[in-house]
Amino acid sequence: MTKYGYGRVSTVSQDLEAQIQALQQEGCNEVLTEKFTGTTTERPVFNELITQLCEGDTLVVTKLDRLARNTREGIEVIESLFAKGVKVHVLNVGLLENTTMGRFFLTTLLAVAEMERNLIIERTQEGKAIAKQREDFREGRPKKFSKKRLDSAMQLLETNSYKEVEATTGISVATLARERRKRKANELIND
Repeated sequence: MTKYGYGRVSTVSQDLEAQIQALQQEGCNEVLTEKFTGTTTERPVFNELITQLCEGDTLVVTKLDRLARNTREGIEVIESLFAKGVKVHVLNVGLLENTTMGRFFLTTLLAVAEMERNLIIERTQEGKAIAKQREDFREGRPKKFSKKRLDSAMQLLETNSYKEVEATTGISVATLARERRKRKANELIND
């Protein structure tokens, strides 16, 4: 009878440390983690863990949405674990039991979790739609260097090496070379 902890975050930039600490404090013998979005079924660590679990084992997660993308999938995952005799402990909810009330509670919680996720997506889309109406809207990562700073760097390149300009401006050689190529291409198009 082993107590497994599973932690997941959706993006590489997110931190798993809080989940790992909570799972360790819960006394998990083994803590497995991965960085995969909940919108994909590609969760190799989770899928491997599911196959390892045996009767009498306990799967511990910090929140219900770490297990599944939506209510239907969550119910399928947890029911398959119940069928194997595996207990499911969700730290912010409690131990989920294979009883009529336990399954009702599970279905309700998963539906609420899915609704919350959908509301976040809707709000994000609404915010993006409003932002796109602005004239200065640019999708993606903001530019690191202003046009004025790049113009100055290009002028310095006329009389200095890439390395010298990098040391002076703090703009990498790769960025300088890319900007120079882009400007030359634009000159050819405009001629």
